[in-house]
Amino acid sequence: MATVLSRALKLPGKKSPDLGEYDPLTQADSDESEDDLVLNLQQKNGGVKNGKSPLGEVPEPDSDAEAVGAAKPHLSEVATEGYPSEPLGGLEQKATSSIVSYVRTSVFLLTLVISMILVLVCAFLIPCPPRDLHSTWSRHLGPQGGGDLSPLELADVNGDGLRDVLLSFVTSRNGSAIGVSKAAAILVCLSGMNGSTLWSSPLPEEARDITCLNLMPGSVAETICLVTGTHRMFSAFNATSGKAIWTLNPNYLSNGTLAAPGVVLPDLDEDGVRDLVVLAIGELQPDLCFLLVSGRTGSPVGRPVKYNIVGVGNLIGPQVYVTTNGAVYILFGFGNIQAVALRDIFVQAQNRDSLPPSLQIEEPEWEKRRSINLSELIDIYSDGVELLQMVKAPDSNCSNLLITTRQGLILLRGQNLTPSWTLSLQGLHSQPTPGYFTDDQTLDFLLQIQDGVGMKKMVVVDGDSGSIPWSYSAPCHLKETPTTSAVTADQKSVFLFWAEGTSAASPSSDVIPGTGPPSLHHLYLLHPAFPSILLDLANATGTVTASEVGINDLWKDAFYVTRTTGPSSEGHLAPLVVSKLSLRWALMEGQVVQLEDTTPKIGRGELRRFLSRIKFVDPPHQM
Repeated sequence: MATVLSRALKLPGKKSPDLGEYDPLTQADSDESEDDLVLNLQQKNGGVKNGKSPLGEVPEPDSDAEAVGAAKPHLSEVATEGYPSEPLGGLEQKATSSIVSYVRTSVFLLTLVISMILVLVCAFLIPCPPRDLHSTWSRHLGPQGGGDLSPLELADVNGDGLRDVLLSFVTSRNGSAIGVSKAAAILVCLSGMNGSTLWSSPLPEEARDITCLNLMPGSVAETICLVTGTHRMFSAFNATSGKAIWTLNPNYLSNGTLAAPGVVLPDLDEDGVRDLVVLAIGELQPDLCFLLVSGRTGSPVGRPVKYNIVGVGNLIGPQVYVTTNGAVYILFGFGNIQAVALRDIFVQAQNRDSLPPSLQIEEPEWEKRRSINLSELIDIYSDGVELLQMVKAPDSNCSNLLITTRQGLILLRGQNLTPSWTLSLQGLHSQPTPGYFTDDQTLDFLLQIQDGVGMKKMVVVDGDSGSIPWSYSAPCHLKETPTTSAVTADQKSVFLFWAEGTSAASPSSDVIPGTGPPSLHHLYLLHPAFPSILLDLANATGTVTASEVGINDLWKDAFYVTRTTGPSSEGHLAPLVVSKLSLRWALMEGQVVQLEDTTPKIGRGELRRFLSRIKFVDPPHQM
């Protein structure tokens, strides 16, 4: 019995029903025996957890444990008493788990590295959108060899999202035979980004007008540029390459010359491309000749149609007007405005009665104004007309007619041709510039009026009532300078105009304003939120002959393009300069010109914060 008890004390981790848990001190003092070696091997394979043998040792036959009927525990029973034991293949599972973890980590790191490489490759290979926030450049195109016209157009011809600059001018070149100077016209396209030449194309004569558009609305067709010459040239150019697509044969003009730029019409020959009409005038008679031209081929759509017009003054039109019901009329005249239905021109040109669907509509309010003697002509207005322009009517799909006369300004409702308002003004010669000055979302107009010797008065006319909410007189020796506007995201407009330095009109000066020599011409900006100040954005020493405003849709910026001719010296031609100015950049760098004392004063910080938030957008409709 003592032997059995001694062995029981030597068993490490062995639970005895009589003695309870083993004593570690007893285990430490015991001598190693063959049983101890066996137990050590069991510990290496399974280990002892919580003082219990995981598998349970088999007692010897002569042990008291067997004598008292202690049964051998099952594996499941032992497992429920302590922690689950690790299987014999635990080392293999640990090795496999380590390999899987290593593979997963390697795959993750490899994926991360590949992703970083792809990002870097895309950053270098895929071009970023061109930033044009501070794009200001000036391009000298050499001496201009004559020509009074200054056509200027903006269009994106290279697909970079920025509008490029198209212009035509007359240059000079030496004749190879007799060594004399010979004039030549050229059509040039400059990059909107940096002013570099994208392409140039020679022209047989000076250009009167350049209009770039898509003759297939709703399609992805390439933009074309219609170029109308001063005599007999009418051509369509591919805006991307500068190559001529077609040119109208001048023999179809019946020995006349082009009187005005070509005008776009609906698709008359039903070939999927919008068609055109040009107006030619005879040299010895007041006959006006309309010629319909195919937009696809440049060939005439029928024969010329002539009208005998009686009138004195400037040539008006032709302009296309589409009524609310969809009827199409052509407006034209000499010092007056008359209209002819497009269907009447088409019937005479084709010598047939059948009409395309777009020409089968009539406008009753217009038709009842037909002249008795000339049944095809409709009288619109006949009192010293100088200029005519279409103005989009608010909350309507038609336009009103803004007419500039020698006595002032009149707005006719397009629906019934009745006057909306009339404003008496003297000295008005330039075309009004539409924009949003008031808060009624109706187009207003910026005018420049001759106001004495060397002075010019800038006036804003309310488009809804015809009243004048703003005016300012500035020194300017030039009779006419271009004005323009740009629409902001809050449906307001900034107006831009040229004048000489405002310091010349200082009230404290003894010099009479406008009587001194011409100075620098400054570009001023008027914002309706601050009518008591102007922003001086830029200046030029030459004469600004044309200007256009374009929108950079990506950066919500506007840019101002000017065409300037420098002063000509004796024996030298005037240099031609084209410049581009970013308006958002110019707003922050411009000088504030105070027009009048206001209370409270406008803080410089408040003004800069307001100007920094301005964003420019395309107008919601053609103004």
